[in-house]
Amino acid sequence: MAHTNIPLDSNAYFRLARSIHPLLNQEFGDTKRYRLYVIADLEKEFARSRRLQNKFSWVDAQEYRDNRACKIQISRKEQKVIKQTYDYIANHARSEGLGTSYVDIMALVTAHVLDIQIVTDDQDMLALADAFGIATSTTLGLMHLMLDTKHIEMDVVRQICEYWQYERDIPANFRRDYSTLFGEDPPPPF
Repeated sequence: MAHTNIPLDSNAYFRLARSIHPLLNQEFGDTKRYRLYVIADLEKEFARSRRLQNKFSWVDAQEYRDNRACKIQISRKEQKVIKQTYDYIANHARSEGLGTSYVDIMALVTAHVLDIQIVTDDQDMLALADAFGIATSTTLGLMHLMLDTKHIEMDVVRQICEYWQYERDIPANFRRDYSTLFGEDPPPPF
């Protein structure tokens, strides 16, 4: 059975990969199959940022590097369209004053060209995706999908959300979205 590819941007990966491991390249779902990947430029973004390296030192461990090794296959034709589309979306982001990086825009353009959903909590990326009709989900939305498909249990969702609060790294609209998706108040931080 074919699967649906879902790329995660950097922030979604950093928020989930340590708690749900292996996170990537694992099929889940019954009637519809899903497989998660990281965006293509995550490695470059991580290598350039001391802040990310210090905050997420576990990312460099071999088991996580191995898990990120599998990438979404993009044909030469799709790569050409991605390059052609990048400037158009980047210009729109600049004109709207959105704080999206090259990596962010490339992730959105790739999702747009491949007609797949991307997971991000970045508000500027979500706004840009909305402007171009690019399908998105948030990390909470992804965890809801994983819960619905029995890939994770509700206890895992709660533990992850407790940890986010402890780390003071919660997504925008966290309380509202959590309550809407899971039908309960978010757990308190531990």
